[in-house]
Amino acid sequence: MLLIPAIDLKDGHCVRLRQGDMQSATVFSEDPVAMARNWVAQGARRLHIVDLNGARSGKPVNEPVIRKIIAAVGEDVPVQLGGGLRDLDLIERYIDDGVRYVVIGTAAVKNPGFLQDACSAFGGHVVVALDARGGKVATDGWSKLTGHDVIDLAKKFEDYGVDAILYTDIGRDGMLTGVNIEATVELARAVKIPVLASGGIRDIGDIERLCAVEDEGVEGAILGRALYEGTLDFREAQARADALRA
Repeated sequence: MLLIPAIDLKDGHCVRLRQGDMQSATVFSEDPVAMARNWVAQGARRLHIVDLNGARSGKPVNEPVIRKIIAAVGEDVPVQLGGGLRDLDLIERYIDDGVRYVVIGTAAVKNPGFLQDACSAFGGHVVVALDARGGKVATDGWSKLTGHDVIDLAKKFEDYGVDAILYTDIGRDGMLTGVNIEATVELARAVKIPVLASGGIRDIGDIERLCAVEDEGVEGAILGRALYEGTLDFREAQARADALRA
């Protein structure tokens, strides 16, 4: 089980939101680069970065900070990046900068042809984010709920050639109420590509529950508020996940 610390960027700061609400942002660090170094020092094997401003505006906002993070952590720790990735030129620029995986959410849902083009041009580097409430996908920084079913879209995007699906239960995100195991497993069983779990992960018990369904296709998890508020210790969590897999 790959545990991935999240660094959410808003106005150049490292923050966490509750249920995607930009007005509820809690600033956890004024120095996201130092935060990235901290997670790598604790053994992180990948980092998840989100340009929250970009997710809302549809264009990159925190690019200078993102470049500094990539330079700081080096090539040995892959960075996956989401938020406002809505044109191929921007994706190409970020991959050239050293981003290993681009996470496409809103643009994939609103413009499936764009996602197909991205998979064709950048195969091996594309993750789709499906953010859902009650089984229906949300877009535009979670501000708009669509009528699209999560599993239906996941199967469609799998056919396009995406490398993984990042599934977030937005009703739980940032709330520390526990990961939605049932919905995550249901999705993982419906596709053959890896699923990354996100939203609500609180403590080591959630990590153990995720590890128990790893063979179903849930191969990783994004860790956010739990790390920043101290309800989960990253080093301990990754060690426990590794031990359960051994």
